[in-house]
Amino acid sequence: MEYLALNNGVRMPLVGFGTWTLRGETGKRCILDALETGYRLLDTAQMYENENIVGAAVRESGLARHEIFLTTKLFEPSASYENAKHDIEKSLSALGTDYIDLLLIHEPYDTSLEMYRALCEAYRAGTVRAVGISNFNAREYRAFCRSCGIIPAVNQVEAHVYYPREPLRRALVENGTVMQAWSPFTEGKRRIFEEPVLREIGAQHGKTAAQTALRFLVQRGIGVIPKTMHRERMQENLSVFDFELSDEEIERIGTLADGQSLFGWDED
Repeated sequence: MEYLALNNGVRMPLVGFGTWTLRGETGKRCILDALETGYRLLDTAQMYENENIVGAAVRESGLARHEIFLTTKLFEPSASYENAKHDIEKSLSALGTDYIDLLLIHEPYDTSLEMYRALCEAYRAGTVRAVGISNFNAREYRAFCRSCGIIPAVNQVEAHVYYPREPLRRALVENGTVMQAWSPFTEGKRRIFEEPVLREIGAQHGKTAAQTALRFLVQRGIGVIPKTMHRERMQENLSVFDFELSDEEIERIGTLADGQSLFGWDED
């Protein structure tokens, strides 16, 4: 596993495991499979209503807590200072842990700065190791940074070969925030695994279109959190550190971008 250094020195795995559709015993088994396969970052959120099974999988995995990087997020019901403060404790309880590695505001709210104040207090108290945001575009991010105090360690956003968010990535790099991509495979909205450019380039490296799509992101310093319920694909998604795309290949993949969100988020 390779890691990204966050702006406070915390190391975050470059490839993580997304859990947003996972529920119940079947979901917990998938998370255990991911940990057994080698994933060390688990991404959840209060909105997903599965923090409890994520926490249970961590405990049942046999891995030491410090070996696993847990990310969770607060959403609209937490959209005030007091609610956020209360709901941080709620997440700690649901996860069954005494600290969260990365805590994010799930999307921009009118009260995001109030919420963030509670996150920063938890960070200073040691119950959160890093704080950040999610789904903020470049304009929202810059405005947030002018008043937030602690610069977000991470901005987790939609990003994939069709929407690589290069202007946003540059804005984040300028301020010391890591970009992390949800939907690196487009959640089925595009036939990315059949994309000729990705298949052709991948074949030159003995890799699949999926691995090539992930490598395009991670090679540019963007964390990724793909999700799958299939163990063989979990292994495939982790096998992206033993090859490198050339500048020409990156440029060719870049021609797939059309600058359009597939999920209705504001463009940068």
